[in-house]
Amino acid sequence: MKPLLFLLLFSLPFQASAQTPTKTAPTLRSILLHQLQTTHNQEEWFVPANVAVAGLTAEQAKWTDGKGNHSVGQLATHLVFWDTRNLEKFEGKPLAKFSSNNDETFNAFDAKQWATTVRQLDEVLTAWEKAVESADEKKLEAWAPTIANISTHNAYHIGQIIYVRKEQGSWNPANGVR
Repeated sequence: MKPLLFLLLFSLPFQASAQTPTKTAPTLRSILLHQLQTTHNQEEWFVPANVAVAGLTAEQAKWTDGKGNHSVGQLATHLVFWDTRNLEKFEGKPLAKFSSNNDETFNAFDAKQWATTVRQLDEVLTAWEKAVESADEKKLEAWAPTIANISTHNAYHIGQIIYVRKEQGSWNPANGVR
């Protein structure tokens, strides 16, 4: 009798959990989309791009610390360049000539175009999400490492944007980073 009672008591937690609805298992697509969204406009573990650049004037976007570090505008321009170039490659579009000098991707920033840069950053990140949503499984599997690296690259530079804004005094800690 005691072994039967033990077995019954031991199995109760398993029976209860078997009746609890479970979440759908993540897919490659859902994971890649989540990474893209959290570096774009979905606040989770860190500040996304849209929040990082929000509310900056063109004057603030071109500010540098005078020590050779990039401005927020330069960082955002760099992200627009690489996200756009990789998206064009993903979509099979012809790529514009590029000298392979990465400094050019930062130095193309023009403060007069700051509002356009912010819009382009939002547009390319949205376009990446749509491209991942509609891509077939084979393409996603082939591109998964690159797309994951794009998200990591975005997160890295978004962190720099926050740091520059903190140094400048234009960051509001209520936006996510103290």
